[in-house]
Amino acid sequence: MSNILIINAGLPHEFAGGTLNASLVDFMQANLKDKGHDVKTVVIHEGYDIEEQISLHTWADYVILQSPVYWMGVPWSAKKYMDEVYTAAGNGQLYNDDGRSSAAPTENYGTGGTSGGKKYMLSLTFNAPVEAFGREEEYLFQGRSIDDLFYPVHMMYRFMDMHPLETFSCHDVVKNPKIDEDFKKLEAHLGKYF
Repeated sequence: MSNILIINAGLPHEFAGGTLNASLVDFMQANLKDKGHDVKTVVIHEGYDIEEQISLHTWADYVILQSPVYWMGVPWSAKKYMDEVYTAAGNGQLYNDDGRSSAAPTENYGTGGTSGGKKYMLSLTFNAPVEAFGREEEYLFQGRSIDDLFYPVHMMYRFMDMHPLETFSCHDVVKNPKIDEDFKKLEAHLGKYF
């Protein structure tokens, strides 16, 4: 079976509370453990040790990032985690520098990843309805997809040579939640890969 690291980027917040992201993490952890996988979880807002997080990433076959979407991206604490942990892992643990050589300094940027074979999955919670994406007539995203919105996060994992699983997302979680449906969809989504 596989080693799976789940990163909970949810924040306790008076607007949303952070309980949905925590519940999704608990559900994933139980589902994956029931299938025989070894699962470890980090809750970013509870604090973390950088070297321990690097070790967990090298141990993991799969990394799942569970995050609310705040202002079109991950919360500040998740970005801080990424900056600290992934910057410290550039000594060959997750990547070797940026992949360029002195013989060709303008070529092959981003090819220094040492995490080939590892996979990652984004699991996101949105206030936005799913209909806001992929439709050119929609004002904000202008036809763009969720993966377009999260392109920088995808590139971060690509930089380490990790490969994506299909992104999972829950929508309209504040104004029109369908939580029971979301958990059924998550169970089916996990069933495709694990």
